[in-house]
This record gives sequence, C-alpha cells and structure tokens, in this order.
Amino acid sequence: MESNLVEHSKHLMVSFGAAWVMWLMIGLSVISVAIMLERAWFFWSLRDDLVALAKTLRDHLRKGDLEGARRAMEASPSAEAAVVVAGLMEADRGPKAAEEAMAGAAALQRMKLEKRLVYLGTLGNNAPFIGLFGTVIGVVQAFDELGKAANQATTSAAGMAPQAVMSSIAEALVATAIGLGVAIPAVVAFNFFQRVIKAKLANTEALTRVLLAHLHGQADEGHVAGTDRKRVAEEAG
Repeated sequence: MESNLVEHSKHLMVSFGAAWVMWLMIGLSVISVAIMLERAWFFWSLRDDLVALAKTLRDHLRKGDLEGARRAMEASPSAEAAVVVAGLMEADRGPKAAEEAMAGAAALQRMKLEKRLVYLGTLGNNAPFIGLFGTVIGVVQAFDELGKAANQATTSAAGMAPQAVMSSIAEALVATAIGLGVAIPAVVAFNFFQRVIKAKLANTEALTRVLLAHLHGQADEGHVAGTDRKRVAEEAG
C-alpha cells in the first residue's frame, strides 16, 4: 500500500513536472506587482504637508473656530486629517468623546492603509517554499531518469540519461530562482508599506494630541470659571 502511494506520487510529479509551479509563481508575481502599484498610488494620493496642517489646526483652535478647523481638515486628503475630523465632530461633547471618536476613526484608517498587504506578506514568506516544491519535483524527475537508464543497459540509453538528468536539475534550480525572485520584491514592498503606515499613525497621534490639548484646556478653563462663579455666589450670599 505504502509502495503504491509512493509510486503514484512519483508518477504524478514526473508526469506534470515543475513547469506548472513556475507558471503559478509567475501568476502570483503579477498579482503582487499589481498590489504594489495600487498601494503605492493609494499612499501617494494621501500625501499632504503635515507640518502646515498641524499649524492650520492650531491656529483655528486658538481662535475657537472649530468649524473652520473641521473644514480645513476635510480639505486635506490625508488619513491623519480624517481622524481629526472625527474628533472635531464630537468636540462639543467634551475631550473624552472626541478621543473615543478619533480612536475609532484611527482603527478604520489603519484597516484602509493595511488593505491587501497581507497578500504581500504571505507571498514573501511562502514563495520560496513553493519554488522549493518545484525543485523537489525536478530532483524526483532527475532520479527517475537515472532509474530508467539503469534499467535500460544500452549505449544509447546511457548517453541520453545524463542529458535528461541535467535538464531536470536545471528545471529544479529555475523553480528555486523564480521563488526567490517573487518573494524578495514582495518582502521589500511589504516592509516599506509597513514603515509608511507606522509613520502615518505616528502623525495621526500627533494631530489628535493637538486637538485633545485644546479641548482639555477648554474644559479646565470652564471648570475654573464655574468654581469662581460658585465662590462669588457663596460670598454674596
């Protein structure tokens, strides 16, 4: 039973060869390139001058112009501004409400930023193993050719065997090379986009702190003013 299973498996490998593995790798590579281009365009569309954006936000907040700050943030294409807009929409309900709204918006933006990147990470980790599978098939083919040559003890068969073996080994090495060729760009792109996302999340944190500082300052001023009015009323009474 075990021998039959091995023979059937070997027969399938030898019959199909490693060419289908290479075509699979090429197809996966085309998809990964498409994702890289789409993500690159997406991140490029979100670019903005974050220093100028933060200054604009501070200026509007110091004037108490929350509506103007909201319009300025909505005019920005950046993910950072979209998070601040969520906080400005809840600013009238206090710092805590604004903070929770921005936390939810940041989570949504992170999902958008990381969209499809899992494919690049998975491909980068597994493409070498797919290529290795093609290599194994090529090695099995090589040994199969050697076995056939040993069974056919003729001069012509002995001359043909080395050529068939070398062809199978070459096919095996090409499968490994294609696997590495697909994996390396995917890993590089995945790491690059992850760094971009990390930078955007850090910029988002900086902008949200600007808004929260203003809202907490207003809350403290209101608390102090309320305490003063209460003390004046008590003294007058």
